[in-house]
Amino acid sequence: MELSGESVQVIANGLRHRVLRYGRPGARDLVLLPGITSPAATADFLAVLIADLGYRVTVPDMRGRGESDRAASGQYRLTDYAADVAGLVAALNLRTPAVLGHSMGARIAAAYCVLHAGEQHGLVMLVDPPTSGPGRGPYPTSRDAFVQQLREAQRGTDADAVRRFYPAWPERELRIRAEVLASCDETAVLETHEGFETEDFFPYWEQITRPVLLVVGGDSPVVPPAAVDELRRVRPEIPLLTVSGAGHMVPWDNLEGFLDAVRSHLLTNLQPAD
Repeated sequence: MELSGESVQVIANGLRHRVLRYGRPGARDLVLLPGITSPAATADFLAVLIADLGYRVTVPDMRGRGESDRAASGQYRLTDYAADVAGLVAALNLRTPAVLGHSMGARIAAAYCVLHAGEQHGLVMLVDPPTSGPGRGPYPTSRDAFVQQLREAQRGTDADAVRRFYPAWPERELRIRAEVLASCDETAVLETHEGFETEDFFPYWEQITRPVLLVVGGDSPVVPPAAVDELRRVRPEIPLLTVSGAGHMVPWDNLEGFLDAVRSHLLTNLQPAD
């Protein structure tokens, strides 16, 4: 597996984290936070493209995934992940970074901004955040489905087997997922999945300070129409972009459509404030 990022080990929030770093040192910082079963390597393709726009991109293996430390049971809460991000920002001396989070990473990005960054952040891009939670129904992918994929990866899987779950993905991304999925700790995945259904995203959505951009997949079951309506009602001033031809895994499902939707916002964020 050939990746373009530089691998760095960082101690933050009491754990050792592996991060991949892309782009020119000194460029505008952006932290890219992946999803529940997505170690940093799975976002390599996207980090390269964002770095090409002019960013210094940092992608962590979130706790319990990839080469980062495992945490004790009960320490995979949204507040734990958000504190990890705050620790990484401090340890790497990132300057008011932009934050792009997908799925679990989008929930973490919102929590980090509210609990730790305040108004000291650049553009925050929340890509298809799980809107399940108390009073809002279950997360659409079951625990059993995650366990099935993890167990297959632990036994040894390949791109053809992974394609059953992600038929629209490019071959390279299927191969990378097949190689790294087994590095996701089962406790981390299952406790995070439980958090999708017991921890509410909406209080963070209500409090997050701008600039914020919400991006959803046009066919995503994770942000269904009723949730879109509620998100718009609660924060009507936040731009909401829909990427057609994409489900929950938005950049993987339709990379060109995702980049068309967000490129101008990423470029605007690079411009110095007046």
